[in-house]
Amino acid sequence: MMKAIVITEPGGPEELRVQEVNLPQIGELDVRIEVKAAGVNRPDVFQRKGNYPAPPGVDPRIPGLEVAGVIVEKGKDVTEWNIGDRVCALVAGGGYAAYVKVFNGHCLPIPDGLSFEEAASLPETVFTVWDNVFRRGQLKAGEHFLVHGGAGGIGSTAIQLGTLFGAEVYTTISSAEKADFCQSLGAIKAINYKHQDFENELKFLGVDVILDSIGGSYFEKNINILNPDGRLIYINAMDGAKVTLNLLKLMQKRIRLTGSTLRARDQEFKQVLRNEIWINVWPKLTAGNFKPNLFQVLPFTDAPEAHRLMEDSSLLGKIVLRF
Repeated sequence: MMKAIVITEPGGPEELRVQEVNLPQIGELDVRIEVKAAGVNRPDVFQRKGNYPAPPGVDPRIPGLEVAGVIVEKGKDVTEWNIGDRVCALVAGGGYAAYVKVFNGHCLPIPDGLSFEEAASLPETVFTVWDNVFRRGQLKAGEHFLVHGGAGGIGSTAIQLGTLFGAEVYTTISSAEKADFCQSLGAIKAINYKHQDFENELKFLGVDVILDSIGGSYFEKNINILNPDGRLIYINAMDGAKVTLNLLKLMQKRIRLTGSTLRARDQEFKQVLRNEIWINVWPKLTAGNFKPNLFQVLPFTDAPEAHRLMEDSSLLGKIVLRF
């Protein structure tokens, strides 16, 4: 048996409680990780509310999409990892627990000098940004890149990686504190959407790639400011999923409109992402050019408070649970 944070029923943060559950059983290509830290992400909040079902084969009671810890057991066909290796990993669920089962191809080594808490904040955001911004969005050096909601986990990661790969990065935020934070990560300009219209601020500049988690009223403005051959990428639609599209404008500008979710993708797809990230992003971590940004680290028993903070919209980076 092990301790885990369990969703007792769909509802508020108070429905997250510590319970004893069975240890996860591993397969021939899996490893069992003793979890030292687990990242907290917005999909965890959606799952707690009953709006984001877990994929088949994943315990729907236990949220958590990324962990860091030590491998304590491995399947007989695992050759890439050894018992005692310090790793972080992307998981499809079950991360808020003392132990988690992970497919071996979804693990990454924790670079020297990085804590378990820092490492646990990386997989979900880095996998999401790499897939959407660099694979789907084909962001290139010298291009103008707009990140909506730059102060959160995915936003702050997108700003750093976009800057590191040579793009000129812009972002939307809701406070002066968030503006300072995003500019410290490399954003050229942070637009406070409470007082400024990002379309007016950027229409004369033109944008090549937009990463949007807002949707709704942002959609038409995004289309309007995109350059010819621009790419608009959706990873959420917090302000509404139904929008109106002027197809003529899409055709005239040759805009590519795309989007994705990561959790339900198959093992092989995630392993390909892991391999590319290991080659392209991990050396920047090791060199200190890219760093995790921890907003707050809490004991795992404070998971309800972590979720309240997630919903408070005051984040500057990531929230992590320590086990």
